[in-house]
Amino acid sequence: MPLFRSPETVIASLIVLAIILLVSFPIHEFSHALAAYELGDSTAKLFGRLTLNPIAHFDPVGGLMLAVSILFAGIGLGWAKPTPVNVRNLRGGRSGEAIVAAAGPISNLVLALVVALPLRYINTNNIDLGILTVILQSFVFINLALAFFNLLPIPPLDGAPVLFTFLDPQTAWRLRPILQQYGFFILLAALLFPIFGGQTLLGLVFADLIEPLYGLLVGR
Repeated sequence: MPLFRSPETVIASLIVLAIILLVSFPIHEFSHALAAYELGDSTAKLFGRLTLNPIAHFDPVGGLMLAVSILFAGIGLGWAKPTPVNVRNLRGGRSGEAIVAAAGPISNLVLALVVALPLRYINTNNIDLGILTVILQSFVFINLALAFFNLLPIPPLDGAPVLFTFLDPQTAWRLRPILQQYGFFILLAALLFPIFGGQTLLGLVFADLIEPLYGLLVGR
């Protein structure tokens, strides 16, 4: 949904941007905080992050990145302020850490599913709601993107702690410091260079996972 395609698209993009900043990001970070709190860590609560208040979770750079990516590319790449978690306080060890990490992307997936249900009905019955349909479509797609992109097993994304849970302790112990030190550069290279069969990592995730799932959910 690139900028300047039509006035309707520009308005829809701005509305979707506001919804992501006011709903999707706060719920994502609140889910991290709530999961951590339920598993015994009060760090996020002490920092005022166990809340749905968008201001508490807003990151200026991540918000700007989201705005640029939505308006110019329609893909919604951005981030909120990371939720502080002290993994030493969590019950369940590595499993607890993985649950906290996965809670955020799962919340975005739930949001996408909730909005996809009425959208599928709208599409199936060829109901024309104008700009509202565009907004709903963008909301579903971007929340799917937030969910699955964040689940990539590369730090600083949420998928890294999930990956470590499925590895044996010795392998995880050896791999974790390497990925934590170089994860950002690995992720950047994967996003910029077509090293996956001629596609970038981002292109692969969108083309082979997010777009087919989007079509399945909304009936297109």
